[in-house]
Amino acid sequence: MIRKHLLAFLLILGTAHTYAVAQTRVLGADLSMLPAYEQAQVPYMDSDGVAQSDPLLFFRDEAGIRCVRVRLFVNPTKETGVIQDLDYVKTFGARIKAAGMKFMLDFHYSDTWADPAQQKLPAGWPTTVQEVTAKLYEYTSECLAALKAEGATPDYIQLGNEISYGMCGIKVHVNSDNNWDTFRAYLNAAAKACREQCPEAKLIIHTERTGQWSVAKATYERLASVDYDIIGLSYYPIWHNSLSVLGTTLNGFASSFPTKNVMIVETGYNNAWYPADATYNVSSTYPATPAGQQKFVEALITELLKHSNVTGLFYWFPEENPYENHVYEPWVNRGLFNNGYGDEWPNGHHALPAFYSLKKYTEGQPDEISLPTTDAAPSSSTSKAYDLSGRPVGTRHQGIVIQDGKKRFQERRE
Repeated sequence: MIRKHLLAFLLILGTAHTYAVAQTRVLGADLSMLPAYEQAQVPYMDSDGVAQSDPLLFFRDEAGIRCVRVRLFVNPTKETGVIQDLDYVKTFGARIKAAGMKFMLDFHYSDTWADPAQQKLPAGWPTTVQEVTAKLYEYTSECLAALKAEGATPDYIQLGNEISYGMCGIKVHVNSDNNWDTFRAYLNAAAKACREQCPEAKLIIHTERTGQWSVAKATYERLASVDYDIIGLSYYPIWHNSLSVLGTTLNGFASSFPTKNVMIVETGYNNAWYPADATYNVSSTYPATPAGQQKFVEALITELLKHSNVTGLFYWFPEENPYENHVYEPWVNRGLFNNGYGDEWPNGHHALPAFYSLKKYTEGQPDEISLPTTDAAPSSSTSKAYDLSGRPVGTRHQGIVIQDGKKRFQERRE
Protein backbone atom coordinates (compact mmCIF):
# COMPACT_ATOMS: atom_id res chain seq x y z
CA MET A 1 0.00 0.00 0.00
CA ILE A 2 2.85 2.40 0.85
CA ARG A 3 4.50 1.61 -2.46
CA LYS A 4 1.26 2.26 -4.28
CA HIS A 5 0.87 5.69 -2.66
CA LEU A 6 4.53 6.49 -3.30
CA LEU A 7 4.18 5.57 -6.96
CA ALA A 8 1.09 7.77 -7.28
CA PHE A 9 2.95 10.65 -5.61
CA LEU A 10 5.91 10.26 -7.97
CA LEU A 11 3.59 10.21 -10.96
CA ILE A 12 2.04 13.46 -9.78
CA LEU A 13 5.48 15.00 -9.41
CA GLY A 14 6.45 13.80 -12.85
CA THR A 15 3.47 15.42 -14.50
CA ALA A 16 3.18 18.57 -12.45
CA HIS A 17 5.54 20.49 -14.69
CA THR A 18 3.16 20.13 -17.63
CA TYR A 19 0.64 22.55 -16.15
CA ALA A 20 0.73 26.32 -16.46
CA VAL A 21 2.05 27.94 -13.32
CA ALA A 22 0.19 30.93 -11.90
CA GLN A 23 2.20 34.09 -12.49
CA THR A 24 2.05 37.73 -11.55
CA ARG A 25 -0.56 39.45 -13.69
CA VAL A 26 0.75 41.93 -16.26
CA LEU A 27 -1.20 45.10 -17.06
CA GLY A 28 -0.16 46.57 -20.37
CA ALA A 29 -1.16 48.84 -23.21
CA ASP A 30 -0.38 49.16 -26.88
CA LEU A 31 1.02 52.70 -26.98
CA SER A 32 2.46 52.51 -30.48
CA MET A 33 1.25 56.02 -31.42
CA LEU A 34 2.30 57.83 -28.25
CA PRO A 35 5.60 59.25 -29.63
CA ALA A 36 3.72 60.64 -32.65
CA TYR A 37 1.21 62.43 -30.43
CA GLU A 38 4.06 63.79 -28.31
CA GLN A 39 5.93 65.01 -31.38
CA ALA A 40 2.78 66.87 -32.41
CA GLN A 41 2.70 68.40 -28.90
CA VAL A 42 -0.76 67.03 -28.16
CA PRO A 43 -1.45 67.58 -24.45
CA TYR A 44 -2.23 64.71 -22.09
CA MET A 45 -4.16 65.75 -18.98
CA ASP A 46 -5.45 64.03 -15.89
CA SER A 47 -9.16 64.02 -15.12
CA ASP A 48 -8.84 67.45 -13.50
CA GLY A 49 -7.26 69.00 -16.58
CA VAL A 50 -3.69 69.09 -15.26
CA ALA A 51 -1.23 68.66 -18.15
CA GLN A 52 1.27 65.82 -17.80
CA SER A 53 4.90 66.50 -18.69
CA ASP A 54 5.62 62.85 -19.50
CA PRO A 55 2.61 60.88 -20.79
CA LEU A 56 4.47 57.55 -20.64
CA LEU A 57 5.03 57.98 -16.91
CA PHE A 58 1.42 59.11 -16.53
CA PHE A 59 0.32 55.74 -17.96
CA ARG A 60 2.80 54.00 -15.67
CA ASP A 61 2.03 55.82 -12.44
CA GLU A 62 -1.70 56.61 -12.68
CA ALA A 63 -3.15 53.86 -14.91
CA GLY A 64 -0.84 51.16 -13.52
CA ILE A 65 0.59 50.17 -16.90
CA ARG A 66 3.68 48.01 -16.43
CA CYS A 67 4.29 46.73 -19.96
CA VAL A 68 4.08 48.59 -23.27
CA ARG A 69 3.28 46.85 -26.54
CA VAL A 70 4.66 48.41 -29.74
CA ARG A 71 4.01 47.21 -33.28
CA LEU A 72 6.82 46.94 -35.83
CA PHE A 73 6.39 47.07 -39.62
CA VAL A 74 9.07 46.08 -42.12
CA ASN A 75 8.84 49.14 -44.38
CA PRO A 76 5.79 51.01 -43.08
CA THR A 77 3.52 52.53 -45.69
CA LYS A 78 2.97 55.68 -43.55
CA GLU A 79 -0.80 55.36 -43.84
CA THR A 80 -2.78 56.09 -40.66
CA GLY A 81 -1.08 54.35 -37.75
CA VAL A 82 1.47 52.55 -39.94
CA ILE A 83 4.60 54.53 -39.00
CA GLN A 84 6.54 52.22 -36.67
CA ASP A 85 9.78 51.30 -38.42
CA LEU A 86 12.79 49.84 -36.64
CA ASP A 87 14.31 53.22 -35.73
CA TYR A 88 11.00 54.34 -34.22
CA VAL A 89 10.70 51.15 -32.17
CA LYS A 90 14.34 51.22 -31.03
CA THR A 91 13.95 54.72 -29.62
CA PHE A 92 10.60 54.08 -27.99
CA GLY A 93 11.60 50.65 -26.73
CA ALA A 94 14.70 52.03 -25.03
CA ARG A 95 12.60 54.74 -23.40
CA ILE A 96 10.13 52.12 -22.13
CA LYS A 97 12.90 50.04 -20.58
CA ALA A 98 14.57 53.13 -19.10
CA ALA A 99 11.27 53.89 -17.35
CA GLY A 100 11.47 50.51 -15.62
CA MET A 101 8.62 49.06 -17.70
CA LYS A 102 8.47 45.83 -19.68
CA PHE A 103 8.38 45.85 -23.47
CA MET A 104 6.24 43.69 -25.76
CA LEU A 105 7.34 43.70 -29.40
CA ASP A 106 4.58 43.03 -31.94
CA PHE A 107 6.14 41.81 -35.19
CA HIS A 108 3.63 42.44 -37.98
CA TYR A 109 5.91 40.88 -40.63
CA SER A 110 4.24 43.21 -43.11
CA ASP A 111 4.56 46.74 -44.49
CA THR A 112 1.00 47.51 -43.38
CA TRP A 113 -1.63 46.27 -40.94
CA ALA A 114 -1.56 42.51 -40.44
CA ASP A 115 -4.95 41.19 -39.31
CA PRO A 116 -7.50 38.51 -40.29
CA ALA A 117 -8.32 40.36 -43.51
CA GLN A 118 -4.76 40.77 -44.75
CA GLN A 119 -1.36 39.24 -44.13
CA LYS A 120 0.69 40.65 -46.98
CA LEU A 121 4.26 39.67 -47.76
CA PRO A 122 6.57 42.69 -47.32
CA ALA A 123 7.62 44.36 -50.56
CA GLY A 124 10.99 43.17 -51.79
CA TRP A 125 10.94 39.92 -49.84
CA PRO A 126 11.49 36.66 -51.73
CA THR A 127 8.48 34.57 -52.64
CA THR A 128 9.42 30.89 -52.39
CA VAL A 129 8.64 29.07 -49.13
CA GLN A 130 12.28 28.22 -48.48
CA GLU A 131 13.43 31.80 -49.09
CA VAL A 132 10.67 33.37 -47.00
CA THR A 133 11.46 30.98 -44.13
CA ALA A 134 15.10 32.04 -44.23
CA LYS A 135 14.14 35.71 -44.54
CA LEU A 136 11.89 35.51 -41.47
CA TYR A 137 14.75 34.12 -39.42
CA GLU A 138 17.22 36.72 -40.75
CA TYR A 139 14.86 39.70 -40.35
CA THR A 140 13.76 38.70 -36.85
CA SER A 141 17.33 38.16 -35.73
CA GLU A 142 18.56 41.47 -37.16
CA CYS A 143 15.73 43.46 -35.58
CA LEU A 144 16.26 41.92 -32.16
CA ALA A 145 20.03 42.45 -32.31
CA ALA A 146 19.43 46.13 -33.14
CA LEU A 147 16.95 46.51 -30.28
CA LYS A 148 19.34 44.89 -27.81
CA ALA A 149 22.15 47.21 -28.86
CA GLU A 150 19.86 50.17 -28.15
CA GLY A 151 18.95 48.98 -24.66
CA ALA A 152 15.49 47.92 -25.83
CA THR A 153 15.48 44.16 -25.30
CA PRO A 154 11.88 42.89 -25.50
CA ASP A 155 10.40 40.94 -22.60
CA TYR A 156 7.59 39.54 -24.76
CA ILE A 157 7.61 38.97 -28.52
CA GLN A 158 4.61 38.39 -30.75
CA LEU A 159 5.32 36.19 -33.76
CA GLY A 160 2.88 37.98 -36.04
CA ASN A 161 -0.35 39.87 -35.43
CA GLU A 162 -3.78 38.21 -35.45
CA ILE A 163 -2.60 35.24 -37.49
CA SER A 164 -5.55 32.84 -37.32
CA TYR A 165 -5.61 32.72 -41.13
CA GLY A 166 -1.90 32.78 -41.96
CA MET A 167 0.93 35.28 -42.42
CA CYS A 168 3.42 36.56 -44.99
CA GLY A 169 1.12 35.99 -47.94
CA ILE A 170 -0.03 32.45 -47.15
CA LYS A 171 -3.55 31.56 -46.07
CA VAL A 172 -4.66 28.76 -43.77
CA HIS A 173 -8.01 27.53 -42.48
CA VAL A 174 -8.67 25.04 -39.70
CA ASN A 175 -10.89 22.97 -42.02
CA SER A 176 -8.13 22.47 -44.61
CA ASP A 177 -4.61 21.04 -44.46
CA ASN A 178 -3.34 23.50 -47.07
CA ASN A 179 -0.29 25.59 -46.11
CA TRP A 180 -0.13 24.57 -42.44
CA ASP A 181 3.32 23.01 -42.82
CA THR A 182 4.54 26.24 -44.38
CA PHE A 183 2.85 28.32 -41.67
CA ARG A 184 4.49 26.29 -38.91
CA ALA A 185 7.87 26.54 -40.64
CA TYR A 186 7.53 30.33 -40.83
CA LEU A 187 6.66 30.62 -37.14
CA ASN A 188 9.42 28.26 -36.02
CA ALA A 189 11.99 30.19 -38.05
CA ALA A 190 10.96 33.39 -36.30
CA ALA A 191 10.91 31.63 -32.93
CA LYS A 192 14.42 30.27 -33.46
CA ALA A 193 15.77 33.77 -33.99
CA CYS A 194 13.97 34.98 -30.85
CA ARG A 195 15.35 32.17 -28.69
CA GLU A 196 18.87 32.91 -29.92
CA GLN A 197 18.75 36.69 -29.55
CA CYS A 198 16.42 37.05 -26.55
CA PRO A 199 16.44 33.78 -24.61
CA GLU A 200 14.61 35.31 -21.64
CA ALA A 201 11.72 36.70 -23.68
CA LYS A 202 8.34 34.96 -23.73
CA LEU A 203 6.99 34.21 -27.21
CA ILE A 204 3.33 34.82 -28.08
CA ILE A 205 1.10 33.41 -30.81
CA HIS A 206 -1.64 36.01 -31.31
CA THR A 207 -5.04 35.13 -32.78
CA GLU A 208 -8.49 36.71 -32.78
CA ARG A 209 -11.09 33.92 -32.97
CA THR A 210 -11.92 34.59 -29.32
CA GLY A 211 -15.66 34.41 -29.91
CA GLN A 212 -15.41 31.01 -31.63
CA TRP A 213 -13.94 28.48 -29.22
CA SER A 214 -14.00 25.57 -31.67
CA VAL A 215 -11.98 27.58 -34.24
CA ALA A 216 -9.57 28.89 -31.61
CA LYS A 217 -9.00 25.40 -30.25
CA ALA A 218 -8.43 23.90 -33.71
CA THR A 219 -5.96 26.69 -34.57
CA TYR A 220 -3.73 26.11 -31.57
CA GLU A 221 -3.98 22.34 -31.98
CA ARG A 222 -2.55 22.74 -35.47
CA LEU A 223 0.24 24.91 -34.03
CA ALA A 224 1.23 22.37 -31.37
CA SER A 225 4.69 21.86 -32.88
CA VAL A 226 5.48 25.59 -32.91
CA ASP A 227 7.87 26.90 -30.26
CA TYR A 228 6.00 29.52 -28.20
CA ASP A 229 5.03 30.25 -24.59
CA ILE A 230 1.81 32.27 -24.41
CA ILE A 231 -1.54 32.23 -26.18
CA GLY A 232 -2.34 35.84 -27.10
CA LEU A 233 -5.91 36.86 -27.88
CA SER A 234 -7.74 39.89 -29.19
CA TYR A 235 -11.05 40.51 -27.47
CA TYR A 236 -13.42 43.29 -28.51
CA PRO A 237 -17.06 42.68 -27.53
CA ILE A 238 -18.26 44.42 -30.71
CA TRP A 239 -16.65 41.63 -32.76
CA HIS A 240 -16.14 38.73 -30.36
CA ASN A 241 -19.42 38.62 -28.44
CA SER A 242 -20.20 38.82 -24.74
CA LEU A 243 -18.01 38.33 -21.70
CA SER A 244 -19.71 34.99 -21.08
CA VAL A 245 -18.51 33.82 -24.51
CA LEU A 246 -15.01 35.02 -23.63
CA GLY A 247 -15.25 33.07 -20.37
CA THR A 248 -16.11 29.90 -22.27
CA THR A 249 -13.05 30.37 -24.49
CA LEU A 250 -10.74 30.99 -21.53
CA ASN A 251 -12.07 27.91 -19.73
CA GLY A 252 -11.53 25.93 -22.90
CA PHE A 253 -7.89 27.01 -23.12
CA ALA A 254 -7.34 26.09 -19.46
CA SER A 255 -8.70 22.60 -20.10
CA SER A 256 -7.27 21.89 -23.56
CA PHE A 257 -3.93 23.74 -23.29
CA PRO A 258 -2.96 23.47 -19.59
CA THR A 259 0.72 24.26 -20.21
CA LYS A 260 -0.02 27.62 -21.83
CA ASN A 261 -0.85 30.85 -20.07
CA VAL A 262 -3.16 33.27 -21.88
CA MET A 263 -2.95 37.03 -22.36
CA ILE A 264 -5.55 39.40 -23.76
CA VAL A 265 -3.06 41.36 -25.87
CA GLU A 266 -5.72 43.60 -27.41
CA THR A 267 -8.98 44.94 -26.08
CA GLY A 268 -10.92 48.20 -26.09
CA TYR A 269 -14.33 49.80 -26.08
CA ASN A 270 -15.85 52.97 -27.50
CA ASN A 271 -16.29 56.13 -25.47
CA ALA A 272 -18.45 57.66 -28.23
CA TRP A 273 -20.24 56.69 -31.48
CA TYR A 274 -21.02 52.99 -31.37
CA PRO A 275 -19.30 51.57 -34.51
CA ALA A 276 -21.45 50.82 -37.53
CA ASP A 277 -19.37 47.74 -38.41
CA ALA A 278 -19.98 46.03 -35.06
CA THR A 279 -20.94 42.37 -35.37
CA TYR A 280 -22.58 42.39 -31.94
CA ASN A 281 -24.54 45.21 -30.34
CA VAL A 282 -23.75 45.36 -26.64
CA SER A 283 -24.60 49.05 -26.30
CA SER A 284 -27.58 48.33 -24.04
CA THR A 285 -25.12 46.94 -21.48
CA TYR A 286 -22.19 49.21 -22.28
CA PRO A 287 -23.27 52.50 -23.88
CA ALA A 288 -20.69 54.15 -26.14
CA THR A 289 -19.96 56.81 -23.53
CA PRO A 290 -17.13 57.40 -21.05
CA ALA A 291 -19.25 55.76 -18.35
CA GLY A 292 -20.08 52.81 -20.61
CA GLN A 293 -16.43 52.39 -21.50
CA GLN A 294 -15.50 52.32 -17.82
CA LYS A 295 -18.26 49.81 -17.09
CA PHE A 296 -16.89 47.50 -19.81
CA VAL A 297 -13.29 47.74 -18.57
CA GLU A 298 -14.32 46.91 -15.01
CA ALA A 299 -16.57 44.04 -16.13
CA LEU A 300 -13.77 42.62 -18.29
CA ILE A 301 -11.35 42.73 -15.36
CA THR A 302 -13.90 40.97 -13.15
CA GLU A 303 -14.20 38.21 -15.75
CA LEU A 304 -10.46 37.81 -16.27
CA LEU A 305 -9.79 37.49 -12.56
CA LYS A 306 -11.92 34.34 -12.56
CA HIS A 307 -9.36 32.59 -14.80
CA SER A 308 -6.00 31.65 -13.28
CA ASN A 309 -4.57 30.83 -16.72
CA VAL A 310 -4.94 34.48 -17.79
CA THR A 311 -1.79 36.42 -16.89
CA GLY A 312 -2.03 39.61 -18.94
CA LEU A 313 -4.39 42.37 -20.05
CA PHE A 314 -3.39 44.92 -22.71
CA TYR A 315 -5.59 47.82 -23.78
CA TRP A 316 -5.20 48.78 -27.43
CA PHE A 317 -4.61 52.43 -28.41
CA PRO A 318 -5.49 54.06 -25.07
CA GLU A 319 -3.28 57.01 -26.08
CA GLU A 320 -5.78 58.03 -28.78
CA ASN A 321 -6.17 61.75 -28.10
CA PRO A 322 -7.83 63.23 -31.20
CA TYR A 323 -9.11 66.59 -30.05
CA GLU A 324 -7.83 69.41 -32.30
CA ASN A 325 -5.13 67.39 -34.08
CA HIS A 326 -4.71 65.10 -37.09
CA VAL A 327 -2.22 62.57 -35.72
CA TYR A 328 -4.55 59.59 -36.26
CA GLU A 329 -7.61 59.82 -38.47
CA PRO A 330 -10.33 58.73 -38.73
CA TRP A 331 -11.05 58.65 -35.03
CA VAL A 332 -11.37 55.21 -33.46
CA ASN A 333 -13.09 56.50 -30.30
CA ARG A 334 -11.72 53.72 -28.10
CA GLY A 335 -8.95 55.76 -26.49
CA LEU A 336 -8.90 56.80 -22.84
CA PHE A 337 -8.80 60.57 -23.42
CA ASN A 338 -11.88 62.57 -24.27
CA ASN A 339 -12.49 63.93 -27.74
CA GLY A 340 -14.11 67.24 -26.78
CA TYR A 341 -17.70 65.99 -26.91
CA GLY A 342 -20.06 65.68 -23.96
CA ASP A 343 -20.96 67.95 -21.10
CA GLU A 344 -18.55 66.54 -18.53
CA TRP A 345 -15.32 67.00 -20.51
CA PRO A 346 -16.06 69.58 -23.23
CA ASN A 347 -12.50 70.69 -23.97
CA GLY A 348 -10.65 67.48 -24.83
CA HIS A 349 -7.44 65.77 -23.71
CA HIS A 350 -8.69 64.75 -20.22
CA ALA A 351 -8.15 61.20 -18.96
CA LEU A 352 -11.46 59.33 -18.92
CA PRO A 353 -12.71 57.17 -16.01
CA ALA A 354 -11.62 53.91 -17.66
CA PHE A 355 -8.01 55.15 -17.60
CA TYR A 356 -8.05 54.91 -13.82
CA SER A 357 -10.01 51.64 -13.73
CA LEU A 358 -7.34 49.64 -15.55
CA LYS A 359 -5.15 49.27 -12.45
CA LYS A 360 -7.87 47.20 -10.78
CA TYR A 361 -6.49 44.25 -12.78
CA THR A 362 -3.30 44.17 -10.72
CA GLU A 363 -4.61 45.33 -7.34
CA GLY A 364 -3.29 43.32 -4.41
CA GLN A 365 -0.14 42.00 -6.07
CA PRO A 366 3.49 43.17 -5.76
CA ASP A 367 4.61 45.97 -8.07
CA GLU A 368 7.31 44.86 -10.50
CA ILE A 369 8.53 48.30 -11.56
CA SER A 370 12.28 48.54 -11.01
CA LEU A 371 15.12 50.54 -12.49
CA PRO A 372 18.43 48.91 -13.40
CA THR A 373 21.21 48.92 -10.83
CA THR A 374 23.70 51.76 -10.97
CA ASP A 375 26.98 51.27 -12.80
CA ALA A 376 29.38 53.80 -11.30
CA ALA A 377 32.01 53.38 -14.01
CA PRO A 378 31.96 55.84 -16.91
CA SER A 379 30.60 54.44 -20.13
CA SER A 380 32.30 54.45 -23.50
CA SER A 381 29.09 53.29 -25.20
CA THR A 382 27.84 55.25 -28.19
CA SER A 383 24.20 54.17 -27.69
CA LYS A 384 21.59 56.68 -26.59
CA ALA A 385 21.17 57.63 -22.94
CA TYR A 386 17.88 58.40 -21.18
CA ASP A 387 16.97 60.17 -17.96
CA LEU A 388 14.95 58.40 -15.27
CA SER A 389 11.73 59.54 -16.93
CA GLY A 390 12.70 57.73 -20.11
CA ARG A 391 13.48 60.87 -22.12
CA PRO A 392 16.57 60.84 -24.38
CA VAL A 393 19.39 63.10 -23.20
CA GLY A 394 22.57 64.41 -24.80
CA THR A 395 26.12 64.82 -23.54
CA ARG A 396 25.29 68.15 -21.87
CA HIS A 397 23.02 66.40 -19.38
CA GLN A 398 24.54 65.63 -15.98
CA GLY A 399 23.01 63.11 -13.58
CA ILE A 400 21.75 59.54 -13.43
CA VAL A 401 20.98 58.11 -16.88
CA ILE A 402 19.96 54.76 -18.32
CA GLN A 403 22.26 53.48 -21.08
CA ASP A 404 22.50 49.96 -22.50
CA GLY A 405 20.04 48.80 -19.87
CA LYS A 406 22.13 50.07 -16.93
CA LYS A 407 21.81 53.03 -14.64
CA ARG A 408 24.93 55.19 -14.32
CA PHE A 409 26.04 58.72 -13.49
CA GLN A 410 26.84 60.86 -16.53
CA GLU A 411 29.18 63.82 -16.29
CA ARG A 412 28.28 66.83 -18.41
CA ARG A 413 30.40 67.19 -21.53
CA GLU A 414 30.52 70.31 -23.71
